[in-house]
Amino acid sequence: MTAPLPPLRPARLRPVDVLRLSLSGLRAKPMRAVLSAAGISIGIAAMVAVMGISTSSRAELQATLDTLGTNLLRVEAGESLTGSRTALSPQVTGMVRRVPPVTDASAVAALDAKVYRSELIPKQETNALEVLAVQPDLLATLGVRTAQGAWLNRATGRYPAVVLGSAAARRLGVIRPEPGFQILVGGKQFTVIGVLEPAVLAPELNSSVLVGFEAAQRNLEFDGRPTALYLRAEEHAVGDVRAVLARTVNPEQPDAVRVDRPSDALAAKLAADEAFTGLLLGIGAVALLVGGIGVANTMVIAVLERRGEIGLRRALGATRGQVRNQFFTESLVLSGLGGGGGALLGLLITAGYAEHRGWPLALPATAVAGAALGTLVIGAVAGLYPAMRAARVSPTTALATA
Repeated sequence: MTAPLPPLRPARLRPVDVLRLSLSGLRAKPMRAVLSAAGISIGIAAMVAVMGISTSSRAELQATLDTLGTNLLRVEAGESLTGSRTALSPQVTGMVRRVPPVTDASAVAALDAKVYRSELIPKQETNALEVLAVQPDLLATLGVRTAQGAWLNRATGRYPAVVLGSAAARRLGVIRPEPGFQILVGGKQFTVIGVLEPAVLAPELNSSVLVGFEAAQRNLEFDGRPTALYLRAEEHAVGDVRAVLARTVNPEQPDAVRVDRPSDALAAKLAADEAFTGLLLGIGAVALLVGGIGVANTMVIAVLERRGEIGLRRALGATRGQVRNQFFTESLVLSGLGGGGGALLGLLITAGYAEHRGWPLALPATAVAGAALGTLVIGAVAGLYPAMRAARVSPTTALATA
């Protein structure tokens, strides 16, 4: 008698074989696979781009603060207990400079004067410009530079010459100060000698027309009393200087003096950006969830359409585990392709936006890694049910209904 044949054992599929089967299944319906991967890709691209743009914006803001410093303080005359407007002493700059940690100080005064490009402009079209009397050391104190022309010095500050803030120049239609170009300030002709770069820590200067103290006293009825003061203090002593400024500036009415730190506004903007980033990340997560549902839908339909294939493979000896692994891997591959494309798209969007705004590209590697991990998790969850459903298909029923 012949020896009985050994029992047949199902062939083992290597991981590379499972991957090949999965890719062949996706190639059978390429358009459907592309559209499903696009859902994942959009969600990942949104999350990566939001994170990248947010971190690049914060990096730019931090670089700005590092350049301009956080040791700038602004002192402003407020209102007295009776509600009347107060002003600072004409000697306020010298008074503040006597505080040991103070390194720089410069005063400004808001003037009651209107600005027009020429006498032909209607009186009601003031462009919301403010006239400020300033001292020559203001730019050094603020860390601002001129974009065009020159700044007021001790000589030009005595004559009817003005420097325009960046926004004021645009509203007056001044691209660059031409020799002899004049505007009307308080009904008198003033020559434009310069235009400032945007002042980040003192944005009120951007929409202002700046004249020298002496010129303002001679031509604009300025009484010499400043309305605000900018000062720099040593970094370690900013808090202490801030605490004594009100009594130093106005010993009789310290409550009528307001002291603030302009960099605090930028810090508040940073906090608001972080909150807004959280909202956008939530929107990206919703898009990612929708993409995951699309992958799950695609895999369920694939199981229904490929019942004949599943039945034939089972009849030829494929185990339930092998069928389950095939469809599970298809889902992972589909999500992985969408996640990789989305991460690349998000990176390109971030790089393009940062280049357009002149920001440093600061996309954390953890964001890209988290996006890749998120796609695999979405793929695993989306493919679990279709894979188990495919594994439960009976070979005889599948072949009979194919």
